[in-house]
Amino acid sequence: MSAAGTARTARAAGTAPPRVLTVAGSDSGGGAGIQADLKTMLALGTHGMSVVTAVTAQNSLGVQGAWELPVAAVRAQYRSVVDDIGVQAVKTGMLASAELVEAVAELIAGTDAPAVVDPVGVSKHGDALLAASALDSVRTKLLPVATVATPNLDEVAQLTGVDVGSEDDMRRAAAAVLAYGPRWALIKGGHLSGDAVDLLTDGSEEHWLRAPRHDNRHTHGTGCTLASAVAAQLAKGQPVPEAVAAAKEYVTGAIAAGFALGGGIGPVDHGWRFGDGTSAP
Repeated sequence: MSAAGTARTARAAGTAPPRVLTVAGSDSGGGAGIQADLKTMLALGTHGMSVVTAVTAQNSLGVQGAWELPVAAVRAQYRSVVDDIGVQAVKTGMLASAELVEAVAELIAGTDAPAVVDPVGVSKHGDALLAASALDSVRTKLLPVATVATPNLDEVAQLTGVDVGSEDDMRRAAAAVLAYGPRWALIKGGHLSGDAVDLLTDGSEEHWLRAPRHDNRHTHGTGCTLASAVAAQLAKGQPVPEAVAAAKEYVTGAIAAGFALGGGIGPVDHGWRFGDGTSAP
């Protein structure tokens, strides 16, 4: 049976799957942002919903333009979904401005569901997706309401000033992120050499997650995909360490299957499990 079939038959016919809400920007190229989030949520057997915070003109070569939505529009989308449909996990991505960061943090604080915060600062191509003036709002408003924060090494440096050059440095980075209040920090070491290693910690227990590094340059959307996969697993009731481990396995396969699109960096393959006879964890 395909992964899609397994996901459908894992619950009683006619019942809704776990619901996950992404609060993020739109990637017109489909590799990252809410498009990647929704594909990931579907692949992992959950129902994805979206609050669009910004619209980008984006392709395999980079971001050609970005336009943030008004706070009122973001708030209305969020309330519309949460008040009627309800959510079992929330994931945040591109929030663009201090005003949007603070509004989303307030909304999450009033929602009884785990929150995965991907503190997106720049795109895969190096394009800024968060105003410099918003960094303090991320530190003081958004990170404190996060169940899991998932910064990459560049975002760690932006937020904490800690430069990571080795696995030992990842512990210092995690401590610096945890000081802002998230329950767990997932420090993504994908920019280091060697195996792709991440550190998940709540300050008392550590989980090192290792995977082989695949020789594939088509990695657009990895951060969005990983954070969304964690949120999907949390929505299904998994504890944080198990949710992150399952998400790491999923995104590793998606990276291995990444494919070329356009003339630049292609996306990971969110549907890599479909049709191969395996089931999503």
